[in-house]
Amino acid sequence: MQDEVLVLGGGVAGCAAAIALARKGRSVTLIEREPTPRHKVCGEFLSGEALEDLHALGIDVASLGAVPIDYVRLAAARRAAEAPLPFRAASLTRKALDTALIAEAVTAGVRVERGRSVQSLSRATANLWQATLDDGATYEAPSVFLATGKHDLRGHGRPKDPHQWVAFKMYYRLSAAQTADLGDASELMLYSGGYGGIQPVEDGIANFCLVVKRWYFARAGLSWEGLLAKMQQDCPHLAMRLDGAEPLLDKPIVVTHIPYGFIRRTTEDGLYCIGDQAAVIPSFTGDGISIALHTGRRAAAAYLAAEPAQVFQPKLRSAMLLQMRLAKAADHGLNNTLARAVLPFCLRVWPGAMRVTAMLTRVSQPVAVAPQAFAN
Repeated sequence: MQDEVLVLGGGVAGCAAAIALARKGRSVTLIEREPTPRHKVCGEFLSGEALEDLHALGIDVASLGAVPIDYVRLAAARRAAEAPLPFRAASLTRKALDTALIAEAVTAGVRVERGRSVQSLSRATANLWQATLDDGATYEAPSVFLATGKHDLRGHGRPKDPHQWVAFKMYYRLSAAQTADLGDASELMLYSGGYGGIQPVEDGIANFCLVVKRWYFARAGLSWEGLLAKMQQDCPHLAMRLDGAEPLLDKPIVVTHIPYGFIRRTTEDGLYCIGDQAAVIPSFTGDGISIALHTGRRAAAAYLAAEPAQVFQPKLRSAMLLQMRLAKAADHGLNNTLARAVLPFCLRVWPGAMRVTAMLTRVSQPVAVAPQAFAN
């Protein structure tokens, strides 16, 4: 089967690109390996830029139950401090967001193939890409948007993770007192081997998402129960927050080998790499969904303007390089023992420090009309 464009991956980046292309009359097939949207390892933070992009795509996050986030709270050991965010923000589960994006893609005219896994992507001819699925079926197109997220296709992989990061995700129903205390804040908790974040999402529940280095997980006995106990011991703020909390998943969602700081340098003719296949920013910035939306829409605009993928990819890298380097530098700081000890104190003295850090690690893009439900 041949189309004008193939989009491999039906997450945020893939849907953003597919919707933008289909609305301009392009013939698009999107292939997604999951049969239905599911929960994913993701902080589920929607920055101001993400809200603008979603609004442009026709997604009303307020109607989906998104929770406004107005503050960031930093906790290390027994110290905690907070500051107002310098932009509008919200929180929404990926399951709800992905469901809405897939529905919008179908409305836009995208042919969506769900529950089908791409096994390989190769050249059929000099001007034609061929995707081979797990059932042996093939799809061909002159242009492909690679949006497989954290999952690499053979022959198109990213560098290995040198620090061996392991990420976990669990939903909780906090006690009434802790729900009220968390309020409309996104909390960042620091550890010797990583960091975690907890924030409210729709339906009165909280998302706890964390990343730790493999050695920290090993010291916790390579078990979720051991890791959770060690984190609560190292950060009493987390122990307080989870006191009386009810876990809502049978087991945490896990993903390994996350190449933080990766930015793709080059690509091949007709292959636009977007989302985590284009760049992987440290999770603490809360900019992952924004980058997925931004790169998806920007790649679609480049394609529609007849900009070759080999020109688009390095231009995208150049545009994001400064923010990525600043985020990586901040990430190294968060893993410094002295920095973890003094950061909450510094934030109390200068609340604007967090605002400055947040602004410097944003992905710049044009301002669009924003939904009033989350306007300042």
